Amino acid sequence: MNRLFPLSRLPRLATVSVALLLAAPAALFAADTVAQPTLTLEGAKKAGDAAEAGAAKLGAPGAAIAVVDAGGHLLYFVRRAGTFLGSPDISIGKARTAVEFKSPTRKFEDIIAKGRYAMTSVPNFTPLQGGIPIVVDNYIVGAIGVSGATSAAQDEEIALLGAAAFTAAPAAPAQP
Repeated sequence: MNRLFPLSRLPRLATVSVALLLAAPAALFAADTVAQPTLTLEGAKKAGDAAEAGAAKLGAPGAAIAVVDAGGHLLYFVRRAGTFLGSPDISIGKARTAVEFKSPTRKFEDIIAKGRYAMTSVPNFTPLQGGIPIVVDNYIVGAIGVSGATSAAQDEEIALLGAAAFTAAPAAPAQP
């Protein structure tokens, strides 16, 4: 028999065809994606716990501390005793605003105070002092928002302490 395509090659052809079909979408879409570093739950706890310790050290009567990942999703939340009821939502809003706009929220409070009221129409926007992006290796990996301390300035100070958990220089080894 003279065949144009021997059937003995069919299993090998099928294997190669399946491999190409599976590899093609990955190769096509690889150029359309980017790897974005983001905070893990452990990282969020590190920032939130550092902020909570800072609030205690500063004698803040209360504070709601929210930590979000690079996409603005809540990862970790701490509400100290004595925090007013609206603080949790405000702290989450501050953290989301800081990560979404890649800036401390104080910047937006200052812009609005100078008369740019149109900024207040941005949906899901909390332009109040106390939201700070968390930066690791020049990437914004998340943000921390604080509400309910003694003042807006203290909210920001506590948020900065939480964000600093990632920027603080490692401690020098003890000398013998």
